[in-house]
Amino acid sequence: MTQRPLDINQPDSEKVIIVEGAREHNLKNVDLVIPRNSLVVFTGLSGSGKSSLAFDTLFAEGQRRYLETFSAYARQFVGDMKRPDVDKVKGLSPVIAIEQKTVSRNPRSTVGTVTEVYDFLRLLFARAGEAYSHITGEKMVRYSEDQIYEKISTTYENQKIVLTAPVIKSRKGHYRELFEQIKKRGYNKVVVDKEMLDITTGMMLDRYKIHDIDIVIDRLEVKPESPKRLQDSLTTALKVGEGYVTVIDESGDLHPFSKFLMDPISGLSYQEPQPNSFSFNSPYGACENCEGIGIKSEVNLDYIIPDRSKSINKGGIIPLGEYRDNWTFQQLRVIAKKLGFSLADPINKLTEDQLNAVLYGDDDAIDIVMKGDKWGGHKYETYFKGVINIVSDSYFETDDDRMREWAEEFVHEIACPVCNGDRLKKESLHFKIDNKSISDLARMNISDLAGWLKDVELRLTNRQKIIATELLKEIRNRISFLSGVGLGVLIAPFTSKNIKWR
Repeated sequence: MTQRPLDINQPDSEKVIIVEGAREHNLKNVDLVIPRNSLVVFTGLSGSGKSSLAFDTLFAEGQRRYLETFSAYARQFVGDMKRPDVDKVKGLSPVIAIEQKTVSRNPRSTVGTVTEVYDFLRLLFARAGEAYSHITGEKMVRYSEDQIYEKISTTYENQKIVLTAPVIKSRKGHYRELFEQIKKRGYNKVVVDKEMLDITTGMMLDRYKIHDIDIVIDRLEVKPESPKRLQDSLTTALKVGEGYVTVIDESGDLHPFSKFLMDPISGLSYQEPQPNSFSFNSPYGACENCEGIGIKSEVNLDYIIPDRSKSINKGGIIPLGEYRDNWTFQQLRVIAKKLGFSLADPINKLTEDQLNAVLYGDDDAIDIVMKGDKWGGHKYETYFKGVINIVSDSYFETDDDRMREWAEEFVHEIACPVCNGDRLKKESLHFKIDNKSISDLARMNISDLAGWLKDVELRLTNRQKIIATELLKEIRNRISFLSGVGLGVLIAPFTSKNIKWR
């Protein structure tokens, strides 16, 4: 900190702050006059004493004086503050300080989460969002038991139908115990993978295949004059199927119904939405492939082989470097001999199978004969993992920081191919308000989001308006604040797109 001679003719302390003999940390007996009611900036090299003067001297002294105004009883709870190493400070007013912090680089923290805007958006979509099928794009429907009964009785009047209750949906297993339990409950038939079967002793399925299993509740003819049987069977089916029932018509077609959200065409069903269904920080909402980060790291082949005109021996594969008599090159020599190419050949002359063996390894075991005095002639059977697998393991699996740092040179980050960087499960991305998903809103800059919010009620249903009124008010207040502090042009402030493109 550069010292400035103290002018004894300075105006009174109502117009200036006078610091005499500041020696905190690396300050060397600094005298300073600072004008009040002005914006004052301390500049200088790192270590020159800027923070020592501003925080450890001025702010610390102001805070100490404030605490001295407390009663002795109150001070026992907050403790006494040490006086900073300074001879005198005059003209100091009550002080506040904004804490110096390192910027957080947590990809799970965004402007939306910090300001709670995203929390209100999650609540808005959970309560007022309309669900659409990610298979057919159709709007999901939800029936009551009475509506299901009415639809069956009118659609299949005077037709023979089968009512089934789904118990297993798209899961692997042999289900021997399940069939035994179904038999004990008094049911004799099941529909397995759209085929009706009698339950037999010891019945089981291929445990490695995905199966759908429904219990046959009743086979009946829908007659308007005798509705009780249909009503009773439907109630039982919904109870066994936990809110789901399937009707098989005379032609063998399956027609699913549900008391929950369901696609009337494909039979796809969604769980009832909750706020955490739209949170990328919750396992209930986060994309399972990227765990809610929105990006995935993968080995980049262009970093591995930037110049295909080079040979492997001449360093054409960057992680291997030029030829050396080591374990990896001994394995490569055996692979090359087996597949009929030379490590001296330009890489662009290798066939696809030959290059894949080098990059991704070979399924067959290979024999390596060690040379040398101690181990001469000793043969080892091993498997070559492949260069890309070696790099991948070094980056994703190792605990060795040096290996990870080495492998990082050949890895880049891309948008998650499953959620396309939107961080949420596909079911969550298919709840919409005004034809926009929560991800669509999160991708907007703040000014565009404010524009969408301005008249969105005009495009909502009456039910949505009732639910959304207070939530939209809270969101608007926060968006207005962000715009007011000059953040209106932030691009995608509620998403984290820290993707490194090389």
